[in-house]
Parts: sequence; C-alpha cells; structure tokens
Amino acid sequence: MNKFKSLLLISIVAFAVSCSKSSSDNDSSEAKVDKAANLLATGDSAKDILSNDTYDKLLIEIAYVTGFKPTEAAMADFTEYLQEHTFKEDIELVYNELSSPSEDELTLQEIADLETRNRTAFNTDSTLAIYIYFADAPAEGDDLEGGLVTLGAVYRNTSMVIHESTVRDLASSRSSITEADVETTTLNHEFGHLFGLVNLGSDMVNDHESESENEDGQLVGDNHCNQAVCLMRSELQFGGSTGKSLQSTALAQYEEGVKSGCRLSGTTVLSLLQQNTAKSTNTVPLDAECLLDIQANGGR
Repeated sequence: MNKFKSLLLISIVAFAVSCSKSSSDNDSSEAKVDKAANLLATGDSAKDILSNDTYDKLLIEIAYVTGFKPTEAAMADFTEYLQEHTFKEDIELVYNELSSPSEDELTLQEIADLETRNRTAFNTDSTLAIYIYFADAPAEGDDLEGGLVTLGAVYRNTSMVIHESTVRDLASSRSSITEADVETTTLNHEFGHLFGLVNLGSDMVNDHESESENEDGQLVGDNHCNQAVCLMRSELQFGGSTGKSLQSTALAQYEEGVKSGCRLSGTTVLSLLQQNTAKSTNTVPLDAECLLDIQANGGR
C-alpha cells in the first residue's frame, strides 16, 4: 500500500509540474507582442490613423520623464485636434512616468533606444497605438545662441519625441505665449506628419509641398506646406532670425536606420504663435490644401 501511495504521489507531482510548465508556456506565448507594425517609416500608417477601416481606437502612450509631464490644457487641445481630423471616436491617453536617462542632450538613436526599453503600447486587434516621449534633455545639435532649437521630431510611423525642457525654456521667453501653446503647436505639427502630411504618406490632391535646398544645393521637396498660415508650413522647420537652417538634419537624419521625418525648430513656432496672438487665438490651423489631403486619405 505504501508503495502504491508513493507512486500515486509521484504521478500527482509530475502532473502538476507538467500543467504548470504548459501554463507558463502558454502565458509566455500570449505575452509575445508583434511590434513590426509600429516600426515603420513616418507616414506609413497615415490611412490607419485617419480612418476606421482597420483600427477604430487610438491608444496614445504619453511617456514622460519625472517632472516633465505635458500640461492638461495641451493634451485636451491635442485630443480635440485628433477628433477633428480623424474618424477615431475612441481616443485613450495612458501616462507612463519614467526616470531620467541623465543625458545633457539626446540623439535620435538614443531616443529610439529609450522607446525600445520603455514602450508598453503596441497595435492590437482594432487598436492603433502611438508613443510620444516627453524628454528632459534637448536634442543633439541645438544652437541656443543662434535661436535654433528642436522642439519635437517624428521618426517612425507611430513614434515621436517632444523636447519638453526646450518647450518650457522657449515658452518662458515670451509672456504672451504659454507652455501649453508651444506644446499644442508642436504636438499637432508633428502628428500632422503621422497623418501623412505633406506628401509623406497622404498623396497631395493639389501640389502644395514647399522646397528647400539640400546639401548639394538642389531644391527638393521638404514634406512641408507652402501655403500661408498653415500648421505644416516649412518655415516652422527652417529659417530663423540668424538665417541659419536645420535643413541638413531635418531632411537627412539617418542614425542606424532611424530617420527623422521632421525636426521642428522653435524660432518660427514663436513667430507664428505671436502672429496668431494678434488674432486672439494661439491655435494654428491646417490650411485648405492639407485638409483636402487628409480627407482624400480617409480623414475628416
């Protein structure tokens, strides 16, 4: 009898271990996430963002360094902007507080590496996920004396960075412009590129892409709008009082496969916001041509 009990006990233990291992394997399999759809080029998911054909929900992960969380006012305006131009009725913001990487400045590749380590939201079923990192460090190559600073950048189809420390410094330099104003303009401009603007995933109904000189002195399209008073104006990215330009980094920023679709300069953002302040609004709109492109690719 004792022998029988011993064999029975061994069988029960073996069965339990087997079930435990099987359960663990299943959990591990279920935990695997396909990230490929979130690692494409800027503008590649434009139609998916604008329309409800494949995804009817936007899940936006706001990853921010402690102390650099964006303002509630900016996030409210940003959400309203998305609802105005896409058919997404279900938009969820999730906040992910992160420790500082303790860097004096950040390259685009370092930002992409931080995303790899910290991003938690990816496309699943009918939900399209976006990742926005609010950094506590400026972009590499900022020229504070020349007035050329980078406020934000898009670098994948669902990824962007906002240099929140620079946004705050810029906003504090003008009493008529708030931190939320600069945050909103930066977010909306960069997300315009995720909409596929300009000629970056959403085909142009009418040609309205501006041109800038490349490093060889040739005029090439720069994925920005040439219409007056448009959120996607090329001058938001280029120029400034010094006559210098961010052109070389904005048009050809390749770092181990990471390409910046746009690096947004601060000097002209201030200029445009100040112009709008005179009109009693700090909301910079998309022009009629950009709206046509959005509508033609499935947006409102």
